[in-house]
Amino acid sequence: MKKIFICALAVITAAAAFIGSADAAPIKMKLAYVVPETQSTHIAAEKFFKPYVEKHSNGQIIVELYPNGQLGGDRQVIEAVGLGTIHMTIPAVAVLSGFEPRFQVFDLPFLFNNKKEVYKALDGPLGDKLNALLPPLGIKNLAYAENGFRMITNNKGPITKPSDLAGLKIRTMENPIHMATFRALGANPTPMSFGELYTALQQKTVDAQENPIPLIYTSKFYEVQKYCSLSGHVYAATALLVNDSWFNKLPKDLQKVIQEAALIYRTEQRKISDKQDKDMIESLKKSGMKVNDITPEQKKAFISATAGVYNEFAKSVKGGQELIDLAKKK
Repeated sequence: MKKIFICALAVITAAAAFIGSADAAPIKMKLAYVVPETQSTHIAAEKFFKPYVEKHSNGQIIVELYPNGQLGGDRQVIEAVGLGTIHMTIPAVAVLSGFEPRFQVFDLPFLFNNKKEVYKALDGPLGDKLNALLPPLGIKNLAYAENGFRMITNNKGPITKPSDLAGLKIRTMENPIHMATFRALGANPTPMSFGELYTALQQKTVDAQENPIPLIYTSKFYEVQKYCSLSGHVYAATALLVNDSWFNKLPKDLQKVIQEAALIYRTEQRKISDKQDKDMIESLKKSGMKVNDITPEQKKAFISATAGVYNEFAKSVKGGQELIDLAKKK
């Protein structure tokens, strides 16, 4: 009788455990970023990353999206992901240089000629080497996506040569390489958070700014800036960051789902970003903005003027020259 009771109790306990597991509340995963809903980061997160994770985790993970800087700017959210108060974020990689100086390699001026070169570096040895620096900060990078090549807007006139930037007060991120680049070109770099930028341009606190085309358009900078010069001086990547400890504690099957979703997100987001680049240049023109190209010949003067930035990076950052060589490896 005692033996039957024990067996029955074991069956009931197992069944209860199974029911409890099946009915376990789903994990609500917070994913935050500063860009608006019209930008490719959000579109790809909503259309590809979120549905893939929710479907393939069988509803065990619910992805909550927080665009528009709802949970803070890039730097604050990266810190929050490192601490584990937010699960994931998709910041501009340039902001990571404030946590690990070697990420500044991505900000070197005119480092890449085209997106094919960019993807080879980001998805290859350079990306792998930099990813390995993140776990000590409490974060893990699942994939590199993009904001695109950065372009210059201003109210003075078309930028076709370095002297056109002389004395121009230009908003930059608080990034040493960006600031050194514009100082080398004769401008007056003024660091400022992205959230303050529109008002600063409107009130003429700064004369100019530089950002990828989709951010210029979706932020409506055409309302407060007259000229856009397609300088392509820096390629702006983004990174899909997750709290390292939280991710590693997930069951292996859920880790796999999130990693797969990240790679699908990367591919689709880049496609959307590339299309937005082309479409939004035309939209900027239609909105009244004067858009000018900078020819390869004209670009040589900019490259020559900023060569010293490479020397400074190679000397001041541990392994700087090795990172430059990896980025330029054909």
